[in-house]
Amino acid sequence: MTEPDVRTLADLPFHVSGRFPKPVLLQRCRVDGTDDLSSKEFFDRVRDLSLGLGALGVAQDDKIALVSESRPEWTMADLAILTAGAVTVPIYPTLGAEQMRGILADSGARFAVVSDEEPAAKLRSVRQSLPSLEAVAVIDRGKGAAPGAGATEMPLSEVSARGHERLMTEDGLGRRYRELTAGIDPDAVATIIYTSGTTGEPKGVMLTHANILSNLKASRQVIPMTSDDVALSFLPLSHSLERTVMYLYLYDGVTVAFAESLETIGRDLQAIAPTIMTGVPRVFEKVQARVLESVAQAPAVRRKIFGWALGVGWGRASRELAGQSVPWPIRLQNRLADRLVFGKIRARTGGNLRLIVSGGAPLGRAPAEFFCAIGMPIAEGYGLTETAPVLTVNPREAVRIGTVGPAIPGVELKVAADGELLARGPNIMPGYFGKPEATAEVLKDGWFHTGDIAEIDADGYVTITDRKKDLLVTSGGKNIAPQPVEGRLKASPLVAEAVLIGDRRQYVTALLLPDRALLEEQVRRVGGDVAPLEQLVGRDDVRALYQAVVDQVNESLASFEQIKRFAVVPAEFSIAGGELTPTMKVRRRVVAERWKEAIDGLYS
Repeated sequence: MTEPDVRTLADLPFHVSGRFPKPVLLQRCRVDGTDDLSSKEFFDRVRDLSLGLGALGVAQDDKIALVSESRPEWTMADLAILTAGAVTVPIYPTLGAEQMRGILADSGARFAVVSDEEPAAKLRSVRQSLPSLEAVAVIDRGKGAAPGAGATEMPLSEVSARGHERLMTEDGLGRRYRELTAGIDPDAVATIIYTSGTTGEPKGVMLTHANILSNLKASRQVIPMTSDDVALSFLPLSHSLERTVMYLYLYDGVTVAFAESLETIGRDLQAIAPTIMTGVPRVFEKVQARVLESVAQAPAVRRKIFGWALGVGWGRASRELAGQSVPWPIRLQNRLADRLVFGKIRARTGGNLRLIVSGGAPLGRAPAEFFCAIGMPIAEGYGLTETAPVLTVNPREAVRIGTVGPAIPGVELKVAADGELLARGPNIMPGYFGKPEATAEVLKDGWFHTGDIAEIDADGYVTITDRKKDLLVTSGGKNIAPQPVEGRLKASPLVAEAVLIGDRRQYVTALLLPDRALLEEQVRRVGGDVAPLEQLVGRDDVRALYQAVVDQVNESLASFEQIKRFAVVPAEFSIAGGELTPTMKVRRRVVAERWKEAIDGLYS
């Protein structure tokens, strides 16, 4: 098949509408069904909005902020900005007003597209300190909403209406629109994505059209898709992974359904029955925890059947992953296990998933093995915003649990003398916006320094052991990678989150966040009284449960890595609370500050 002529991201609307004229291209899930858009409607809305931005004075290389949850309008606004020759600056709507102000000020954004009244109000509160911000377009404009002083504020539909009026009244505008998009330089900056700031202040990562398209075309060689596929999208499009995946969907004509919210994923999976899904480890960990919770509450016979089935499933999966033949007795047992257990679990996802991709953070061994056992292997990948983003991915038919797979085509990887993973290829960013010094720190001699510690085996499969900046260095000079230890702790259903402590300390400690539901169930099972979480975590019987978890993990650790003391804290990490980034990564600095008293108590 001849490769489609897509030179820049601005070509995508023309490509998908011409090559894949589908009655349903994009959907948004609702409690009572879906809102559908055809390929033609998609193209028309992108074009009208792009021409409307032009009517507002948007020019080539202008920075346009996009502040919204993931929804069809996000993608259409993004492509409208790009086809206008401008630069998209995505901003998570969960950020505070001051964080938004910092990104808008740093990027010099002239315009902003926001989802609804909530982010609009945040922008109004900081509007006076943003003289470059000329106008704000609101996707869902609330009644009685008042624009901020000095700013033009309007419904996004009005911007589109202006564009459509231009199309109807300006001779040859449709042709000129195509000529404009065709003339965009592939090496022009398409987007500036600000890093989440897990290890420092956010920096604006510049990515060109060529960066992203090279990554898209290479990734699809490893994770092929067709126009018959249906995808459920629920990760934030402001993050580079889901955004590049969205471009990949459009490139191959995949129908994309947007989940109504993170809370409705279970419902939307069953309603849409997707064939493809991209997620982050936290999503899969929660799915596994909910299944195990349900089993724990079942009668003894069902629990026994589940345990047997899981053992059979892993016996089959482990042999398949190792490239070994599966003996016929195990195949027969697996068919029975599938009928009794696995098929029912898969039905909760709609029953059609053929491809699950995990990225954004390391996937623990426990959920990876669990999903393999039930017949839903997860292809884990790895990358960074600076790499547009994919560097490696496990091939669907050659998954190696514990690794992030080999490099995608066109990407070169090597490990530096200090263990840091280095990368080069056409997907590597040209630099950080307005920060040449920071750029020079990570781009050296043509290689991008990832900041991750890694190993590469003889087959090219990469294992990420930790973040270089996250390494704990004890006062005795011992280097400890926290993530593998935290992953083993979280393998226990009782542990929702774990954070290792020990940098510049005499010994290693840990903060453990309980899975409230599973903890309460465990307490009931042994005949204990259930109390509020704040009281539960201080009880001796509860502490004994977590001591057993820690003791089991310690058995596999070197003496200097072992957890000497721990605290079970009555809390949940959240994006809104600041402990998690929008992609569910723990902000260690925030956790250390917020739980300083508890941490100090572990060393007193």
